[in-house]
Amino acid sequence: MLPIGGFYTMDPKQAAMATELIHPKIVIPMHYGTWPLIEQDPKEFERLVKKSSKAKVVILKPGESLEV
Repeated sequence: MLPIGGFYTMDPKQAAMATELIHPKIVIPMHYGTWPLIEQDPKEFERLVKKSSKAKVVILKPGESLEV
């Protein structure tokens, strides 16, 4: 799980770079979209990850879970 909010944490571009460095199989964006200061598009993060990594991006809605 990587934060993409961009104010207190990485933004989508920085998080995509982190994904490239750590080589996860799955990456889940977090800490975004809960208030205007950290409004980000997780689909933009997904597009950036696809350019530089083989990681699968899983975008969860609030309350959703993922079993691996």
